[in-house]
Amino acid sequence: MSDTLFDLSGQVAIVTGTSRGLGQYFARALAKAGADLVLTSRRSESLAEFEAEIRGMGRRVVSLALDVRDHASIQSMAKEAEAAFGQIHILVNNAGCNVRKPALEVTWDDWNLVLDTNLRGSFFVAQAVARGMISHGYGRIINIGSVTSVFGFAGLAPYGASRGGIRQLTMSLADDWGRHGVTVNCLAPGWFRTEQNKVLYEDPEWVAYLTDRIPVKRPGQPHDLDGAVVFLASEESRYV
Repeated sequence: MSDTLFDLSGQVAIVTGTSRGLGQYFARALAKAGADLVLTSRRSESLAEFEAEIRGMGRRVVSLALDVRDHASIQSMAKEAEAAFGQIHILVNNAGCNVRKPALEVTWDDWNLVLDTNLRGSFFVAQAVARGMISHGYGRIINIGSVTSVFGFAGLAPYGASRGGIRQLTMSLADDWGRHGVTVNCLAPGWFRTEQNKVLYEDPEWVAYLTDRIPVKRPGQPHDLDGAVVFLASEESRYV
């Protein structure tokens, strides 16, 4: 197999939510495959250390402020990214949040926070970036979903609704934009320990229950997703 099969050299990727967690692993994987990067966080200064790491890999990189709950912020980020690099080839819609509560305790504001961040934000970021992709006739959009995109769990009503929406949104956008050379896919990780869910991993009974349900008998490790995100970002996923 050719070493260049999934080569992303010369391409530019936006990865949202790269101040911590899986977003940083996605960005590293794309950088290792050759992509230059646009990193985003609500506070761009929080990205300084990670930006230096990516730059140390020999990649061009810029850090931009992005609040996915603010339409003006989304539009500004997209314009700044295009101004910095000219063309955006890849978008990883990773920014997200969660409020873990029994359904009867979920407030109006809790619901809005999760849905506005995870679902509405993802759509409008994709829309803003896709305009440029469509004009160039090429793009790869990867929406980050979750196991909750297809399964429901107690205490996760807003989050499950948002991630189920991401799955449906992805299929709609794929049909909308595929004719323009822009593929849209959903990468839905299983159980990975992140800042959002680390409290669950403090319960050994829950970990044992979880592990027993996973065929490889362990939770996911961040690098387990490297190959999937690079494949979906590459030309080789053109028919996916």
